[in-house]
Amino acid sequence: MAIVEHPTELADDLLLSLTPGAAAKVRELLAEEADETLVLRVAIQGGGCSGFQYGLGFDTVADGDVELSLEGVPVVVDPFSAPYLRGTTIDFLNTIEESGFKIDNPNATASCGCGHS
Repeated sequence: MAIVEHPTELADDLLLSLTPGAAAKVRELLAEEADETLVLRVAIQGGGCSGFQYGLGFDTVADGDVELSLEGVPVVVDPFSAPYLRGTTIDFLNTIEESGFKIDNPNATASCGCGHS
């Protein structure tokens, strides 16, 4: 995934969105963790065919994180990742063809078919 950086003046509520399906799946997975301090961390990480890949996982809030509440789900984004994720929508698909989280990032100018970016 190659990404074009967007200005950071956008409001935090425009940073990310979760579809209702994605939010329901995250709440289900968080409930299994039995740790109320955990939040969903969304990040951009080095790697993948085009230089970046997404990271989704449960973590605790760190200094400097952008904290959001999306569809009732606590979400954090680190300051490095925030500009690259502006406008991104996270969905959860559960069909016969694909199952898992799908990330739609309008800033991505390229992607690959390896499933890691």
